[in-house]
Amino acid sequence: MANTGDPKTRLFSSKVVDGMERAPSRAMLHAVGFKDEDFQKPQIGIASTWSMVTPCNMHINDLSKYAEQGVNAAGGKGVIYNTITISDGISMGTEGMKYSLVSREVIADSIETVTGCQGFDGVVAIGGCDKNMPGCMIALARLNRPGIFVYGGTILPGCYKNRKLDVVSVFEAVGARANNKIDDAELHEIEERAIPGAGSCGGMYTANTMASAIEAMGMSLPGSSAQAAVSEEKRLDCERAGEAVLELLKNDIKPRDIMTKEAFENAITVIIALGGSTNSVLHLLAMAHACDVDLSLDDFTRIGQRVPMLADLKPSGRYQMAELIEIGGILPLMKMLLDAGLLHGDCLTVTGKTLAKNLADVEPYPDNQDMIRPLDNPIKKDSHLAILYGNLATEGAVAKITGKEGLVFTGSAKVFDAEEEALQSILNGDIVKGDVIVIRYEGPKGGPGMREMLSPTSAIMGKGLGKDVALITDGRFSGGTHGFVVGHITPEAQVGGTLAIVKNGDKITIDAENKTLTLHVNEHEIARRLDKWQQPAPRYTRGVLAKYAKLVSSASKGAVTDNFE
Repeated sequence: MANTGDPKTRLFSSKVVDGMERAPSRAMLHAVGFKDEDFQKPQIGIASTWSMVTPCNMHINDLSKYAEQGVNAAGGKGVIYNTITISDGISMGTEGMKYSLVSREVIADSIETVTGCQGFDGVVAIGGCDKNMPGCMIALARLNRPGIFVYGGTILPGCYKNRKLDVVSVFEAVGARANNKIDDAELHEIEERAIPGAGSCGGMYTANTMASAIEAMGMSLPGSSAQAAVSEEKRLDCERAGEAVLELLKNDIKPRDIMTKEAFENAITVIIALGGSTNSVLHLLAMAHACDVDLSLDDFTRIGQRVPMLADLKPSGRYQMAELIEIGGILPLMKMLLDAGLLHGDCLTVTGKTLAKNLADVEPYPDNQDMIRPLDNPIKKDSHLAILYGNLATEGAVAKITGKEGLVFTGSAKVFDAEEEALQSILNGDIVKGDVIVIRYEGPKGGPGMREMLSPTSAIMGKGLGKDVALITDGRFSGGTHGFVVGHITPEAQVGGTLAIVKNGDKITIDAENKTLTLHVNEHEIARRLDKWQQPAPRYTRGVLAKYAKLVSSASKGAVTDNFE
């Protein structure tokens, strides 16, 4: 009867497998490969987000096996299990995209459910596509058992006519085709060559942004965020993660010991320096909620005032993540930020060491590189992520403005109640210089699901209108979006936010300098319009989207589904 092993490392599995009365449980585990000696070991759940629905995750079962090997070699018993993933890139611009943000909650719930039910003592979570990462991290925070996150790794670039490609290249090619800048044959060539194999989308889009944030937070091993999906470095990262979780168990280091307010501030700092995705705001707020850490939109503004944007990475820049890997990944950047006093070096990490100790021996970038600027010559002197307030966003909105498009935009509203309507109008040539495209009823409740607007923003770029029009929405943006864009507008239109009563022709100003989003309509007229407004009926009344719409909080609170206060 198995009841031995260090009790401090078997706090949960011992309740499942120890003692005479647990013989039926052990019998079932024998059938899945447990030996008698395995019942004496800490059980480590390895949460795989493998799926063949997307190249981001098609290789993750192999990575899970390497993590299992690492766990077993270090004296634990690894148990691989699966959770879902969806593909933002494939579903983008369709009704299916409404399930994207929902999947973050399903992933978190499923990892929590399996780990809690099976009595795993620790967790290694491996994620590839965008929502995998925050979903895994929310689960680790809720469970608060020793755990570590492994990034599945970035894709290698595609190539056409000596130009490096990624998925955003294809979205923008659609706009170029609509504008007759390329023909059908060239669009097909770009389509076929853009995605050469496994891994997450190649720029500083949401996946690479969140992987970098999690590493900066200390919840991944150093270097995990900047490794190709198919590489020896990624295989070793998985094995080492399996070993590291056993050390976390022995030393009783849990996620909430690492995911402190200061660790979140480190993540925000690194995201700003890298020019990361607006989605990071939404996901970090949700992760902080799971940790009971008090993080708000205003923290992004506070940190953004002193942290510059340094990385010339796609979508607004020139380089892909694979090229950043070649010069050292994000570790030299973090060392630079630490030396400048912009990171909290005393934060604990999954190595069991502080961030400062992890970075102590990191070498600087090569002298001849121009991908990461020095602090005294930034791309932008402060954050590209601007939190805006005003009569259109009394609870806040998130803009991604690098300065290349300018810092202030005033234009006339062209209003659409769904993404598809806006996209068709852009492709048809109905959008002209000076327009502010307004896409509403796409928020967490209104969509439901807060779709990403990569199709319309890419069409704008493909049409050559990137500096001439703006787009605002209560939906979100893909990490691949660039241009003069504002998302996450709260309160959203579905709950009666001012966005719901904007009319065609209304003047709107986006001011990234003064951090304001203004509808140039007087208060009396706004009140009159709101008084006449009627809430649309829910688009879904059954199933997961209806459930999500009922439970989800405001985007300004992270769009979480377990805020019952």
